Amino acid sequence: MTVKLSLGTLAALPAGVAKPRYERDRLSPGILHFGVGNFHRSHQAVYLDELFNAGIGHDWALVGAGVFEGERPNREKLIEQDWLTTVVEQDEDHIGARVTGAMVDFIMPGDTAAIIGRLADPAIRIVSLTITEGGYFIDPASGHFDPIHPGIVADAANIASPKTVFGLILAGLMRRRTAGIVPFTVMSCDNIPHNGRVTADGVIGLARLVDDELADWVAQTVAFPNSMVDRITPATTDRERAILADDFGVEDNWPVFCEPFRQWVLEDRFTAGRPPLEQAGVQFVADVAPYELMKIRILNGGHAAIAYPAGLMDIHFVHEAMQEKLVRDFLAKVEHEEIIPTVPPVPDTSLEDYYQLIEKRFSNPKIGDTVRRLCLDGSNRQPKFIIPTIVDRLKAGKGIAGLALESALWCRYCFGTTDSGAVIEPNDPNWDRVQATAKAARSDPGAWLAMEDIYGEVGQSAVFSAAFATALRDLWANGTRETLRRYLSNP
Repeated sequence: MTVKLSLGTLAALPAGVAKPRYERDRLSPGILHFGVGNFHRSHQAVYLDELFNAGIGHDWALVGAGVFEGERPNREKLIEQDWLTTVVEQDEDHIGARVTGAMVDFIMPGDTAAIIGRLADPAIRIVSLTITEGGYFIDPASGHFDPIHPGIVADAANIASPKTVFGLILAGLMRRRTAGIVPFTVMSCDNIPHNGRVTADGVIGLARLVDDELADWVAQTVAFPNSMVDRITPATTDRERAILADDFGVEDNWPVFCEPFRQWVLEDRFTAGRPPLEQAGVQFVADVAPYELMKIRILNGGHAAIAYPAGLMDIHFVHEAMQEKLVRDFLAKVEHEEIIPTVPPVPDTSLEDYYQLIEKRFSNPKIGDTVRRLCLDGSNRQPKFIIPTIVDRLKAGKGIAGLALESALWCRYCFGTTDSGAVIEPNDPNWDRVQATAKAARSDPGAWLAMEDIYGEVGQSAVFSAAFATALRDLWANGTRETLRRYLSNP
């Protein structure tokens, strides 16, 4: 028999499920969060839950927000269980479930007036974001804010009724400015290099289109701390709901499954205070950049390295990809020869130990992370996780054979079929474009690198172009397995 999760049933949950040790009605909101998804609920919400369990920071509860109609079904799932979430942590040696209660409300997605009204509330002192790499209006080629994006142009013309996250944030700040209320901190929790600066560029860039004086005020008074966040958290499927019901006796509309490991490194720059998150394990540092670069290149770049060969070989789960020797050895070779050498020293951290930890985490058989999830949104992820490493290698005159092969594997994946001929369903916001380009690249590899908004100067490099063309032709002539074997056999 299972227990349906809600505030009213917390006491009836099985003894093996940890429950909040605080009274929910004693919490008050302090953070408004855009992008209530699995990662946010396995990461920031868990840190806050631990803080609340310690009897600390009860005025920093979460309010969810979103801009897309597609977010409404998940809101309905959460409201049915009083905003509670069951978080299941598991690896080979451990499995545990806990109910978290850090969220106390979730504004109806798309309700502009309600969101701006809450942003103007003095109680909201932090606005946090997990809106994915593609949500920051970045020009992929330059890495800078794109002021001519249609969504940004529309918001600039009608900032009183914005439709984007940045427009909503700016409208909220404008109302606080008029009322003389201290501005909130804007805290990105997305996997983007210099995510605080990128967020500032977006908000200030939009403000500049509205009014120069407003933009100067935002730049001078609003804090945008950089951060590095990490916890592998796959999507929730019926598989996870069934495991929770069978193993723990809990019925949850939208549970979160994740690995036990988590990390959050954060700059201590806040305009209106912050919860004492260091008491829940957050590392506050003066400069996040070394940690951020390490994570984005070694972990996120590593994910890309295993994703596309595994996808082309019809491998479903990430841990199964790591069980395939060709994939595991490809990851190790490209990491040690091309990725890790571009990562500067990180305080109190061994890069080799960090890589070994990454390899172990990727191999976790319990999470159920899928290869398809890792393959998602390459057009936004490659310019952030892979191409900057290629740029550094080319500038240093170093080899790029492995990274060229990774790019060729991505191109071959976007063609839309695996080596066995199975159809790859659309897996990128720009799928039509990248698929058409991948088809053209089969006979003309240069067509792929001509996507200047993605490859920038890398696409113009004769060295990289030659290596990419060779790798792509090998993939088409010999298939993924044989191409990996040939790469691994070269010293």
